[in-house]
Order: sequence, then C-alpha cells, then structure tokens
Amino acid sequence: MSRTVLDIHILQNVPPSNINRDDTGSPKTAVYGGVQRSRVSSQAWKRATREKFQEDLAPEELAVRTKKVAEYVAERILEHDENMARETAWDLAAKVIKAATGATVEVSDRKKKKAKDEGHDGPLAPESKYLMFLSRRQRDALGDLAYEGKEDITAFLKDKDVKKRAKDLADTAHSIDIALFGRMVADGADVNVDAATQVAHALSVHEVDNESDYYTAVDDRNPDEETGAGMIGTVDFNSATLYRYAAVDVDRLAETLGKGMRDDQPGSEPVRRAVEAFVRGFVESMPSGKANTFGNHTLPEAVVVKMRSARPISFVGAFEKPVTSTHDSGYMEKAVCRLTAHAEGIEAAYGDDDAQGWAMSVSGYPVSGLGDEVGGLKELVTLVGKAVAQRRGTS
Repeated sequence: MSRTVLDIHILQNVPPSNINRDDTGSPKTAVYGGVQRSRVSSQAWKRATREKFQEDLAPEELAVRTKKVAEYVAERILEHDENMARETAWDLAAKVIKAATGATVEVSDRKKKKAKDEGHDGPLAPESKYLMFLSRRQRDALGDLAYEGKEDITAFLKDKDVKKRAKDLADTAHSIDIALFGRMVADGADVNVDAATQVAHALSVHEVDNESDYYTAVDDRNPDEETGAGMIGTVDFNSATLYRYAAVDVDRLAETLGKGMRDDQPGSEPVRRAVEAFVRGFVESMPSGKANTFGNHTLPEAVVVKMRSARPISFVGAFEKPVTSTHDSGYMEKAVCRLTAHAEGIEAAYGDDDAQGWAMSVSGYPVSGLGDEVGGLKELVTLVGKAVAQRRGTS
C-alpha cells in the first residue's frame, strides 16, 4: 500500500553557543562514528518548532500543554457566565476533564502546604499531575459541556451518553501541534494520539570539543580604589555544522486531523496547512538556550525535502566519517557534497530514486542532485504543501 512520507534534511552552521545543555550545564554531545559530536536533542527542537507555530498559525489551530488544565477549561466556562465564582468554574472543569480523560485534577498536598506556609487562605486552583495537551477547540467543547451540566455536574456526568460525549470531545478536533507531536494521557490511553512526526537529535557533521568561556562582571558602584570583579564564572560552549532531520507521516497526520477544521474547507486543507507550518517552523526555529549570552541566531545553509511513498530515510550516514576542514575551508561545502553523494547512492541502491524532492541553498552550494532547486523557503513550503494536497486529493 502506497504511503505519503516527508523527509526534511537540514545543514546549519551554529557559531559558539550552548542551545541545549546537559545536567552539568555543558552543551549536549554524543559519540557517532567513533568521535564526539555536538548534539541538540529532538525535544529541544520540537519545542522551538511549536513556539514558531505561534507566529504562523491561528490560536484555534493550536493546543496548550499545561498542568493548569482546569483553569484553561474554566476560562471557557466563564465566557458563558462571567459572574460565576472562579472556584465553581474550576470544579466544573476538573470534573469534566476527569470524565473525558480519566485524569484526576485536584489541589496537590504540596500546593496546599505551600499556601499554608505563605499564609494564603484563598481558593486554590486544581491541577493535573502531569502536563496535558488540549487543543483550543477541545477546550471550548469541554467547557461548553461543563456549563451545560452546571446545575449538578456529578449527576450530569454519570449519564453514559454524556460521559461518551465528553470522551469524544477530547478525542476529536485535534490541533495541528497535537497531530504532529502526539499526546499521551497516562490515565486514559483511549484518548492518546500517535505522533505523525519523528525528529532526530541534531548532530554535528564533524568532531567537536566543548570549550569554556571565563567571564567577569564589574560592580558599577565600585570606587576606583576598589579593584576586582563583582562576579566571575564560566560558561561552556561549542560551535558546529549540524545535520538536522525530521520525518512526517502524512497519512497519520491526515487521519488525526480528520476531514477539515471548518465545514467549508476541502479535506486536504488541514493537512496542507500542518505540513507547511511544520516545514517552515522546523527550518526557521532555534532552541533558545543561552541565546542572550551567544546571540547564535543563524538560519540553515541548505534545506532538502523529499516526498516518498514507502518509509522515511535519514541521511545521517553521510557523516559517519566525520567531515574535516582545512585552514581555507569550513565544513559546509564538504557536508553538502557528502549529503548529495550519500542520498543518490541510497536512493539508487534501494530503488527510491523516483522520490520527489525540493532543495534550496543560500550560498550556491551544489544541491541540484538532491531535488528540484527552489529560490527560497517561501517557494519551498508552497511547493511541498501543494504536492501533499495533490497527493491526498482535494476532497
């Protein structure tokens, strides 16, 4: 059975930085090809991509991930009746979330103790025990249901049909970010969502050694005769040319999103918007670790997108042997050549040389062997979205 799978391959220079730290504060690393590489975790880049969505997508197309889910749903309840007490809305929300997902939403003992120690005697908002991912439309629907049963919410939710409605509302109208990155509800596996996207840990194409920057800060009110720094410290960093990779299962994405976010949209529209948002967001995003310290705001030098009908394929094997540089050249040009040769070899050997592809380069690097060359990210995103919509059909 034919599938629709997208692969995104990126080569990006990142100057001295520490965008993803380990538990000691040093940039994360991994051994690959027998040498140490710079590494940026998949979670860090997924978070950065989700934050980029805030700029590119409407709120009703997105979700909120929070433990304060009762307050989130209660906001919708209070839109129906602004005079309702907050704690009443919180209670309604907690009970409807429990019915919909199985998750207990209550005030924790730790929160009660902290409030007591601080002398706080007002009402406390209940919270879930773990982060919950709810789309804006799911929040609204659950809030509407809770308000519908406000007179006796416990009895209302005991009705089997109502409880089924609650579960259905939590498991439909998924947002683009839930469909892409998935959702796990520990107490309700039936409302879990399998992620349509897989994101690899970014790795440097070359060997990397972390370095340390020794810094001092001067006290502005020190008199001239008082010498010495007001503060000293160190911060670890490295610089790297990264290979970044992600895959999107378009079929799973379409299944999760359903027919459309609005009745007047063609069936392929939510998938097209999700694919375009992910390609744009993944390409342009940057994890924010130590950004104020290093200002490492680069964009990729080369981007390749492949659309396949079988399984996803990473080209990280191109860099199993670390790229080396000379005094008059960096890593990027060699990395692009390695990527091109490896991709052509893999696709020829495994019979996937008919995969459709698009490639862009900002510095004239030779990417024509990786796909149809495009002039920029806007064109790339548009072409990929159009190809996915045509592949999926317009109804």
